[in-house]
Amino acid sequence: MARLPRLTVPGYPHHIIQRGNNRQAIFLDEQDFTAMHALLAESARKFGVAVHAYVLMDNHFHLLATPTTTEALPLMMQAVGRSYVRSFNRRHGRTGTLWEGRYRATLIQSERYLLACMAYIDLNPVRAGMVAQAQDWPWSGAACALGLRQDALITPHALYWALGNTPFAREAAYAALLDTGIATAQQTALTDATLHGWALGDAQFVDELQKKSARRLRPARPGRPVGRPKKSD
Repeated sequence: MARLPRLTVPGYPHHIIQRGNNRQAIFLDEQDFTAMHALLAESARKFGVAVHAYVLMDNHFHLLATPTTTEALPLMMQAVGRSYVRSFNRRHGRTGTLWEGRYRATLIQSERYLLACMAYIDLNPVRAGMVAQAQDWPWSGAACALGLRQDALITPHALYWALGNTPFAREAAYAALLDTGIATAQQTALTDATLHGWALGDAQFVDELQKKSARRLRPARPGRPVGRPKKSD
């Protein structure tokens, strides 16, 4: 079965996952992490993509980003992927592919999932047992969201700004969200929708979004395909 094209709609936040081939490490040292961070920041600016959250893990990375055009996100990911592989292979004396195929992405309903997706991304190193607190991982936007450092890659989303009227209030509210964590059901929904490429939101959101895209945005319902004649008894 032919795979569906990636779902990309400008002006909506997208959750993106890119994995290493066979889950191999894509960052071997601090220089690799630094190189990827710089590439993402440069390409996001160049192609018009606002990155609201990110995390670079040993063998994969996540982004939460809003593109300004239909082509912005694919162009950014293509540029980052190609440039990083060339640099990585040259530095580490290897050849061949690094990625597990094309990146995975889903479009999410902001009001329902954006802050949960931010927390999901920032808490990745905690769930993996790599740090005790999200802000302790140097390769994510968590410390920026908590007011602990500046990050050239991050463009805060309007819903993050709405967490409070002052920086202190916003940072405290987001810290509370990280402390609480996200429900297992939300975590599963974010992962499954991203890996399968379906839009994530309530029925009304997906229905309205479907009017803007010729691509199917939800799984086909089980049963007899539409248009197939029914066999006689």
